[in-house]
Amino acid sequence: MRRRDERRFEIEERWEIPGTALAGLTIRPIGATEPAARVTRYERTTLTLDRPFAIEAGATFELGSGEEAPVLAARLLTATPADRPLPPCEMRLATTLATNALLERTGGPTALFVTRGFEDLPRIGNQQRPELFVLDIRKPDPLYAEVVGIDERLDARGGVIRELDLDSAEETARTLLARGIRSAAIAFMNAFRNPAHEEALAQLLTRLGFVHVSRSAGLAPRIKLLPRLETAVVDAYLGPLVQGYLGRVSTAGGEAMRLLMMTSAGGLSDVDGYRAKDALLSGPAGGVVGAARAGLVHGRSKLLGFDMGGTSTDVARFDGEYEYVYEHGPGDISLAAPALGIESVAAGGGSVCWLDGERLRVGPRSGGADPGPACYGAGGPLCVTDLNLLLGRLDPQRFGIPIRPEAARERLDELCDEVAARSGNRPDPVAVAEGLLAVADETMADAIRRISLRRGYDPREYTLVSFGGAGGQHATSIARLLGVGQVLVPRDAALLSAYGLGHAVIERFAEEQVLEPLRTAETGLAERFGALTDRAVREVESAGVEAQAIEVRRRIAHLRWSGQESTLEVDWHRGIGLADAFADRYLALYGHRPEKREIELESIRVVASSIAPPIATVEPAPRADPGAPAARRTMRFDGTDHDTPVFERDGLTAGAVLRGPALVVEAHSATVVPPGWALDVTGEGLLLRDGGSGQKPVDDVARPEAVRLELFTQRFTSIVREMGERLE
Repeated sequence: MRRRDERRFEIEERWEIPGTALAGLTIRPIGATEPAARVTRYERTTLTLDRPFAIEAGATFELGSGEEAPVLAARLLTATPADRPLPPCEMRLATTLATNALLERTGGPTALFVTRGFEDLPRIGNQQRPELFVLDIRKPDPLYAEVVGIDERLDARGGVIRELDLDSAEETARTLLARGIRSAAIAFMNAFRNPAHEEALAQLLTRLGFVHVSRSAGLAPRIKLLPRLETAVVDAYLGPLVQGYLGRVSTAGGEAMRLLMMTSAGGLSDVDGYRAKDALLSGPAGGVVGAARAGLVHGRSKLLGFDMGGTSTDVARFDGEYEYVYEHGPGDISLAAPALGIESVAAGGGSVCWLDGERLRVGPRSGGADPGPACYGAGGPLCVTDLNLLLGRLDPQRFGIPIRPEAARERLDELCDEVAARSGNRPDPVAVAEGLLAVADETMADAIRRISLRRGYDPREYTLVSFGGAGGQHATSIARLLGVGQVLVPRDAALLSAYGLGHAVIERFAEEQVLEPLRTAETGLAERFGALTDRAVREVESAGVEAQAIEVRRRIAHLRWSGQESTLEVDWHRGIGLADAFADRYLALYGHRPEKREIELESIRVVASSIAPPIATVEPAPRADPGAPAARRTMRFDGTDHDTPVFERDGLTAGAVLRGPALVVEAHSATVVPPGWALDVTGEGLLLRDGGSGQKPVDDVARPEAVRLELFTQRFTSIVREMGERLE
């Protein structure tokens, strides 16, 4: 920053934004606590301030508005100064606020009110081991600060066995308020049958001054006390944080702004109907919606979403419809709330590569953004990004920050020295780098197997949709492990979650728990689905959608053999034989069909939403010349170095075809095309096809021993995990 006069300063960056967009923002040197002045105008590279401002030449400064980031972004996009209201607009948000608060334990102090005698239930849990092979299991501390047993009891049909003691509850509640606890979760036994006791206590707590009260029967009106309880606790713990954030965004946006939030189920909700329990997967859900739409644009409806970011990878399956789960959550927490069936693993560009005794591991630790991978030059550890850089799969000029390949090489050499000290044999660093990438690929491929093969779906029948900043570097390697022959990399793949958010629809679920034998429940099933359909449609209408713009996307029956806990879902329509459809689905998934067992209808659900705009598929383009590569670099594939052309994505026109090896680079990501693969450029992305490489993959026996040990450990662990899932 350089002074031009007392109130005007020249900055090094040139921002392509209107001159009035920064008006009203505060400016201060980095590290200062108080703003020194306000911006009145920005033009070219010059900031004009409202008063004289003393700052040293070359100093670093920051601009701020005091508003939440989405509001500031809206101001910059609409060129609205900070002292003026935003113009009429619709803002759609997906946020990791709730997820981060849950992981970092930064929610509000919460009290849990349960039926007396069940105070220890959250600590006891469901008796399942959180980690299959961990001997010293350390359970995390509960989210609630205090648990209170309340005198009340209902029977299995909702009848009152013991009346609710509100006098005792009031005395306890006042004590909690005096301690600063103002958020409450209520979970009573059998409240899903009769919520009267929960409702009465919630009214009392609200009257006394609790700012957030979550009732289990209101959030998840289902059997199973523990998931209901945990849902209420999470909602109460995160509720004040989420509602405070949304309140600040809504207030700053004003009455002219319509705010819609992405839910974990991939649909949009207005602010009034949005709960913290629905926010945990809102970011990844946007990616799944974006991947589905990108696939449909290319005429493909059977898709495996592969979202690889800096710290984790999220995968999901789409088969013309989204796959939902109804109990999910991080760690050993189980939320009873609809969500897209997303599987996450701790493998990403920032995953740390390290030696664990005799095995070379990748993750679950992450280098984060600070210090980041070793190549950032901030003293960070060896990460997956470093390996891709050293093997030629990344262009160091495309990072936007200075990159130090030599720092990554030093960390790799240190790791090889550590292996040598343990084993007496120093492995080849390049072979170790390739092997560590193979370890990361195996982890991510196994996550996709869990959502496909282990649920009865053959991944070879699907197209892999790769997105996220690091997805294009690993997509073809993972496709080869799965036998997938096609990979789609949508345009702006690193921003696909935002693309999905922009194309999501307003959506509501309506459910009813049945718990009856199918042979008796099937008689009135059409009427039950009709009532649920009316309810779901009304809820979408209440979000401001006109009736003619609403569709019922799915009617789902959840079925199980009598005596089982888990269910399988079958889409219902008039005339379907639910018993046969369920038995066929069970046979496809588990390989056998129990004889002489009655089928139980556990619950039914209806999904209604606003109608999505029609999707126009991309038209085949005439063959085009890809032109000359922007550069060439050495890349390593399967133990062999290749002289590889590098192409700019923006320079490739629809119809161009590349033959591997090749590297396609763009602003936020890179796509690797290995030998034997071909790449077709479409108007909306890159489509990679496996043409059958004549080059054999590296034999695992030839890999360094520490890598080989980790690969086989992963594969055996995967087998054991699958066996355990079969026994659930």
